Amino acid sequence: MTPPGKILVVDDEKDTRTTLKDILELEGYRVATAANGEEALKKMQQDEYDVIILDIVMPGMDGITVLEHLSQMPIDIEIVLLTAHSSVSSAIAALRHGAADYLLKPAAPDEIINTVEKAFQRRLQRLKQQHLLTQLEASLQALKNESTLRSAAPAEASTPHVISLTTNAWVDMTRRRIHYGKETIPLTPTEGRLLQVFLEHEGEVLEHQQLVKMAQGYEVAPWEAPDVLRPLVSRLRSKLKHIPGGWHWITNVRGVGYVFERPK
Repeated sequence: MTPPGKILVVDDEKDTRTTLKDILELEGYRVATAANGEEALKKMQQDEYDVIILDIVMPGMDGITVLEHLSQMPIDIEIVLLTAHSSVSSAIAALRHGAADYLLKPAAPDEIINTVEKAFQRRLQRLKQQHLLTQLEASLQALKNESTLRSAAPAEASTPHVISLTTNAWVDMTRRRIHYGKETIPLTPTEGRLLQVFLEHEGEVLEHQQLVKMAQGYEVAPWEAPDVLRPLVSRLRSKLKHIPGGWHWITNVRGVGYVFERPK
């Protein structure tokens, strides 16, 4: 069974509202009720619900009008219609407005419970799909950023680019390796780019946002940049510490950014 969630029951008949509320609460759901469409919309602006059980035929604002309002609200909710045999045609129209299922009055308790469980399953599946889509978009963006950085690299990048770090330590930017004595310390592409930025701007205080743009290839908000950089700088420091004193070459300038500087 789907984990209990929050349901809004909307019906102008008090007995129907009470019956549905009692049945669903016995199943562990949290249930709120509304006697008309206006009250339902007001409650949905004040609170969040997973499922709405909505009567089609109500005085004042009917179910179809409520559905039209819901379609314009930034919410994700499963809609189950509640309709009598005489208003099946209205239920069909409501299904075209975004409803996913319906119950015919009077509905048996088992039917009510099964219909609500299916509604929760549909919503859960939709949320999972949205989460997977977000992850996929993030992965594609990361690949796009990496491709942009590679295409922007100078043509001579295929030639070994060796930079001296100390009298007995150097870095091969092409192969992304730090050499110290007999040690070889590999760098990730991002660590290599960050080290190259530091070396090209040694002694300069580089702001968090500026560093992210130069090393990662994309822009972030000011409040995001320190969190993006912190783990990357930490990893680069752990690589540089193989060189005596290397850990201290990167200094944090509180509230501003970082400065890279080797002892003269």
